Amino acid sequence: MSNLFELNDTYRQLVDSDLEGQALIDTLEAIQDEREVKLDYIATMIDELKSDIEWAKERRVELLDKQRATERKAKSLMDYLTEALDDAGIKKVQTKNHILKPRNYRASVVVKSLDDLPAEYIREKNTVSADKTALYKALKAGVDVPGAELKPNRGTQIM
Repeated sequence: MSNLFELNDTYRQLVDSDLEGQALIDTLEAIQDEREVKLDYIATMIDELKSDIEWAKERRVELLDKQRATERKAKSLMDYLTEALDDAGIKKVQTKNHILKPRNYRASVVVKSLDDLPAEYIREKNTVSADKTALYKALKAGVDVPGAELKPNRGTQIM
């Protein structure tokens, strides 16, 4: 490398590039520089990448929290909208921007207690969980299953 600016730019491009694995190693090996200088730049790149990783982890947690809060808010609003339409006895309404139709969706299976469920509705893989598909079929058919119930799932279709 002929000067410090070109050298810095070369290493900066490597940090910002999408190169991985052997392509990254080949590129590093192609850089003509003193061993100590090259190793120092590589260590600096690793420090920067570790910092980027930590930032991304923190950001991921923040975004996941934001997603969950937004999902809860949307569900609350949907529940309120559906309840308001049901209370007014409205089957379909057209607003300036939407057509709203309350409807029944497939009921949700609520497992109140795994301990109370009969063995035929338990499945074990790495952890013990309820077989909600089998539970749904049984509950829908009118079978009384201790420890589980169907929860109505009513919402409004927004078009």
